[in-house]
Amino acid sequence: MRQRTFGRMGWKVGEVGYGTWGMGEWSGSDDAESLASLELAVSKGVDFFDTAQSYGGGRSERLLAPLLARHRGSVFIATKVPPKNGEWPARPGVPLREVFPGTFVRESVDISRARLGVETIDLLQLHQWDDDWLAGGELAETVADLKAAGAIRAFGLSLNRREPWNGIEAVRAGFVDAVQVVYNVFDQAAEDELFPACRENGVAVIARCPFDEGSLIGNLTLQTTWPEGDWRGRYFNPANLAQSVARADALKPLVPAGMTVADMALRFILSNPDVSVVIPGMRKPSHVQTNTAASDAGPLPPELMAELRRHRWERATKTR
Repeated sequence: MRQRTFGRMGWKVGEVGYGTWGMGEWSGSDDAESLASLELAVSKGVDFFDTAQSYGGGRSERLLAPLLARHRGSVFIATKVPPKNGEWPARPGVPLREVFPGTFVRESVDISRARLGVETIDLLQLHQWDDDWLAGGELAETVADLKAAGAIRAFGLSLNRREPWNGIEAVRAGFVDAVQVVYNVFDQAAEDELFPACRENGVAVIARCPFDEGSLIGNLTLQTTWPEGDWRGRYFNPANLAQSVARADALKPLVPAGMTVADMALRFILSNPDVSVVIPGMRKPSHVQTNTAASDAGPLPPELMAELRRHRWERATKTR
């Protein structure tokens, strides 16, 4: 596993981390298989595990606890505080005190520490963000207190989907040690302003959704369905499914011999030095094997990167 420096924290982390949303609540997840996958990942050099209090109502955090008990000195754990008002994403105009009041953040840290079985969380993130919240001082005081008490080592933000600009001010203000953002072949907007700001301010970048919730694995069809209640069934509504399948199919002629669409998609992200770690979801040992192999394979050739950049997909989102 190739390693990278995690921003100004200076941590050396394996460039392929482990996203745990799927094992917490996606259909088809099996706890025994998830536990085996976690242990295999450590043996492959994975040492950065990203979870959240909201994944399966704490299921992902609890599944990580045995692993952390065995490997605490050699792995990093990142988790997230859910919005108190239960709304995703953040709505413009809603004050910080309704979403992340200091008391709620502290209580959430204690809940996560208990579930994970750790005294200190390496990276605490807010599970949504709006740069308008920078104006308040209570959150900064809360974060400083948590660091001083040894409850957390670093603080970051998980930026709203397709809003990579909505965190740039927090980066420039020195407020955060890391940002987590959607970044993949289709969603390349983070390169425009966010990545340069992070580079200039020593802020680590965690790339999430490397496979666009599955479309960049390359096996979706117009007939693909998911069980009732699975989040992917809502994400891939008929219109999005049709466009996603068409765009993924357009990538297939670019795949070099011996590679898959998924391999190419993951290596596209790893070819960008601004990314500190990418966190594909891994629920099965086969996921671990293929995703960690992408690090061993190294960056994509420049000419293939240039071709993939032409597949950037500008999707509707909120404006500044």
